[in-house]
Amino acid sequence: MARAFTRAVSPRLAACELTHLQRQLISAERAATQHAGYEQALRDSGFEIVRLPELADYPDAVFVEDTALLLDGHAVILRPGAPSRAGEVESTAAGLSGHFELHRLERGFVDGGDVLRIGRTLYIGLSTRTDAEGIRALGDVATPLGFEVVQAELRNCLHLKTGATLAGADMHGVTVLLYSERAVDPLQFAHVEPLAVDEGEPAAANCLRVRDRLILPAGNPRTAGALRDRGFQVTEVDVSELQKAEAGVTCMSLIDEWS
Repeated sequence: MARAFTRAVSPRLAACELTHLQRQLISAERAATQHAGYEQALRDSGFEIVRLPELADYPDAVFVEDTALLLDGHAVILRPGAPSRAGEVESTAAGLSGHFELHRLERGFVDGGDVLRIGRTLYIGLSTRTDAEGIRALGDVATPLGFEVVQAELRNCLHLKTGATLAGADMHGVTVLLYSERAVDPLQFAHVEPLAVDEGEPAAANCLRVRDRLILPAGNPRTAGALRDRGFQVTEVDVSELQKAEAGVTCMSLIDEWS
């Protein structure tokens, strides 16, 4: 059965790291309720939810994607770029051990939110959380596993996948890249057809492909409609409280469809 590894919302979520947003009041209780709805959307897509150990003292711990990269039976334990998140890594490694063959990033910094997989190519965004040394180190790990690592450029967004995510094949079998024009240049990605989100809906660029459907943050009706017109089955989830912490729908799970 396909699995999604998640972690509970910390009661200290309001103290999260912020790069591009002004700090607002965040209700950890409301965020936890929305996170439960997100997990239910994953279950409805046919995924077993596997909870990683809770880290109540780490405000950003719910954003598990940044701490590991799952690659077809392998798990690369990453080095998040925010110093406050370094303590999350060993917990993720412990939670994934026994499920995957573990590998570790030995130098530099890489947030999983900066890793966009398209086929056997890993596009790694150079960002405030991911550096060139980390990209090279990830190449050292991923290349022997059969993946090509390519540095990608982004602008005015937290992570590469804040601005571009893989929607998958549409009704005509065309592989679609969903992206925000303000965040990335889609021409740097090969073998995809770019589909720009509505200019008023930049958050919609972060979608999560789970089997035959897309999970999309609620509040993006024009982009959701454009995707449905292409034959995609779209599930919209309310993550508005989590978005105050710069969350996207990819960052709150590690998706394993390989097992």
